[in-house]
Amino acid sequence: MKSDLNVFKVFQQGDEYFELLNNQDNAKKYLYKQALLILLFSFLYGLIMGSFNGLLQSLVTSIKMPVLILLSLLICFPAFYVIQFMLGSKMAVFHMANMILSGFIVFTTIALSFSPIILFFMITSNNYAFLKLLHVAIFIFSGIFGMRTIVNGLKYSCEKTNVYPKMGINVFKFWIVIFAFVSMQLAWNLRPFVGSKDLPFELFREKEGNFYLAVSQSIKDFLVSGDQGKNSTKNLPDVVPALKDTTKSEILQYENY
Repeated sequence: MKSDLNVFKVFQQGDEYFELLNNQDNAKKYLYKQALLILLFSFLYGLIMGSFNGLLQSLVTSIKMPVLILLSLLICFPAFYVIQFMLGSKMAVFHMANMILSGFIVFTTIALSFSPIILFFMITSNNYAFLKLLHVAIFIFSGIFGMRTIVNGLKYSCEKTNVYPKMGINVFKFWIVIFAFVSMQLAWNLRPFVGSKDLPFELFREKEGNFYLAVSQSIKDFLVSGDQGKNSTKNLPDVVPALKDTTKSEILQYENY
C-alpha cells in the first residue's frame, strides 16, 4: 500500500519522486501504476461529468474520458520522443513516458478533486452552458499544474542527472500547445460528454462546427440568457450566419458536446 502511495509524492516531493522514476528497476512498475491511476481517476471524473444527463450518458462519458487522454498521448508522444532523442536526450522510452504520465497524475487528481463542486452545481442549478464552461475551466486549471509538473521533472533530469538536454524543455513547451490542439479536436469528435437534456441520447454527434466556437457560444448563452436550452437563433455568433435560419433542434444539436 505504501508503495502505491509513492505515486503521490509527485505533489510535494517532486525531486524524490523523479529520482524513483530514474531507477530502471522502477520504470515499468511506475508506468503501469501511473497509467492505472490516470485511467481510474478520469473514469470517475467522466462518471460524474455525464451524470448531468442521466445514467446512460454517465456510463458513456466515463469511458470517453480515459479514451480521450489515452488516445491524445498515443497520438502525440511518438513525435515528442523522437525529437527529444534527436536533440540528445538519453532518457529511455519508459523513463520519458513516466515523466509525461507524472503530469497527468497531477492533472486527473486535481480534476477529480473538483467533483464535489461539480455535483453541487448540478444539484442546485440546471444551467447546461455554465456546466460546460465549468468543465473547461477545470481542465485548464488542472492542466496548468500537470504541465508544470512535467517541466519540473524535465528540469530535474537536465540539471541533476544530465540525461536530458536543456533545449528539450523549450521544445516540450511547444509540444504542450500541439497536445492541447489534438486533445480539443479529439474531444470535439468524441462529444457529447455532458449531454443536453433537451436532446435524445447519442453516442456521438455529427461532425459540425468546432470546439472553440462551441465554447464561445456557451459563454454567450451563459452571459446573455443564463438559461440552457432556450436560445433563439438571434443569439448565434455572427461568424456562423448560415446557422441563423436553422431550427431550434438543430441549434441545440450544434451546441451539445
